Amino acid sequence: MSAAPLHPFHLAFPVNDLAAARTFYGGLLGCPEGRSSPDWIDFNFYGHQIVAHLAPGETTDVAANAVDGHGVPVRHFGVVLSMEEWEAAAEKLTKANIEFVIKPYIRFRGEPGEQATMFFRDPSGNAIEMKAFADINSLFAK
Repeated sequence: MSAAPLHPFHLAFPVNDLAAARTFYGGLLGCPEGRSSPDWIDFNFYGHQIVAHLAPGETTDVAANAVDGHGVPVRHFGVVLSMEEWEAAAEKLTKANIEFVIKPYIRFRGEPGEQATMFFRDPSGNAIEMKAFADINSLFAK
């Protein structure tokens, strides 16, 4: 039985400043820009459509849960990359002096679901996770 095709997801999220979002997502993360208006911008986030909506004051997030000894932001979004892409992103973000919520490291080492992960925030405080698996078949391992 073949796997179903992976469909792109769509995520809309609030930002305080569209120019800062454009610089961060388009410039630093390299997400091509799609449609936009004075109130929102579409970005191609690794083949997925994310939309930064201007909504000052809607970006507050302080809740975190303990995962593998780290405080993971409860509200976050992200992408699963290949290990090579993840390593390149970690290097690029480190060189750009991004302040990590959780610095790049290997989580659940030696356990099912072992993964490379990192968390950081955009200029509006939205938490983003980038992760990778040495074996993508471990994505949903228990």
